[in-house]
Amino acid sequence: MRTFDEAERRDRVGVRHALAPGHEASDVLGAAAAVVALHGTDPASTVLSAVLRAPGTSPDDVVTALYDDRSLVRVLSMRRTVFAVPPELAVACLGSSLAVAKDERRKLLKLLVLNGVADPEAHLARAEGEALEVFAQHESVTTTLLAETSPLLATRLMNGPPTDTWATEVSYASRILLVLSSSGQVVRGRPRGGWTSTQFAWSLSERWHPALAERPDLPTAARTLAEAWLRRYGPATLEDLQWWTGWTKTLTRQAVADLPLTDVDLQGAPGVVLADDLEPVPAPEPWVALLPALDPTIMGWKHRDHLHAAHKPQVFDVNGNAGPTVWADGRVVGGWAQRDDGEVVTHLLEDVGSETAAAVQVRAAHLTQLLGDVRLKARARGWTPVEKLLRA
Repeated sequence: MRTFDEAERRDRVGVRHALAPGHEASDVLGAAAAVVALHGTDPASTVLSAVLRAPGTSPDDVVTALYDDRSLVRVLSMRRTVFAVPPELAVACLGSSLAVAKDERRKLLKLLVLNGVADPEAHLARAEGEALEVFAQHESVTTTLLAETSPLLATRLMNGPPTDTWATEVSYASRILLVLSSSGQVVRGRPRGGWTSTQFAWSLSERWHPALAERPDLPTAARTLAEAWLRRYGPATLEDLQWWTGWTKTLTRQAVADLPLTDVDLQGAPGVVLADDLEPVPAPEPWVALLPALDPTIMGWKHRDHLHAAHKPQVFDVNGNAGPTVWADGRVVGGWAQRDDGEVVTHLLEDVGSETAAAVQVRAAHLTQLLGDVRLKARARGWTPVEKLLRA
């Protein structure tokens, strides 16, 4: 049985994730393809993950791809996470994540019952209908427009019993957008602000991009996504794939059932790789990288010991979300943060040698210049121990 040791798996990360010299992406789309899907819950991470893999590109190039060319689309799919992917892959993400849509619908129905709605199914159907009517009449829709147009969608809902001190009001309009976007009926459009903004306008999916009107069946969608992931993250375990997609164990096995896989040994753990992907990857030149929080590389596997060794507690928050990381030759060797004055500073968690440490500082200076007046925040996650240390 073919064995892949940690060093070979790290070499694959450098080469296939467009991080090692000579293997960088030539443009934003190439950067996205290198990791299958850019993490999109934090818009800043989407942009930085792309430009740091494609030298010569800028945040403006990512903005152009997302909102002008629309060669990348933000979709709410795997693990109830937003990803930025090409439209052709977006339909596979949505088609293979039907459980997310069902869960969002179930949660909203439960919320309606909590707020005293006698017939939540009929109530939700009416709300969906009114929302889609607004979308049919407007190219771009915001929660404010939904609330102004529909008294029903202007309703405020309590997300807990009135007796609970933690209960707060939530917008019906914002919750209906989660239902419609998880089912692929609407997508996030241009943000109301700069490239780090989390406030988006929305559009009907097929109006935003014609390719989004297609819907592959679940088996086809899951197979497409599984093969794309294995091309970039294999060899790996099926548990890794299940975690990344948020699928059930049954769906994960069904997704790979027709793929030409070979069983491999991941130094004692059973893994799989595509049958035509067994050849060793030539070791790349030494490389360093500063990757943003929630970057696809660090969030690509459930089992990541080959990447971060003993440093996980320092670079992940308490919920398992990765913060900004410093990499050397396929391993996490430290973390970084942006101070209030804009300077990007690093903290190495091991001795990497003077030459590598100097290269890390060059990357930090480049990132400081790239960010300019932009200030990063910890969105959809908590500050990591390294960030807290550097920002103190």
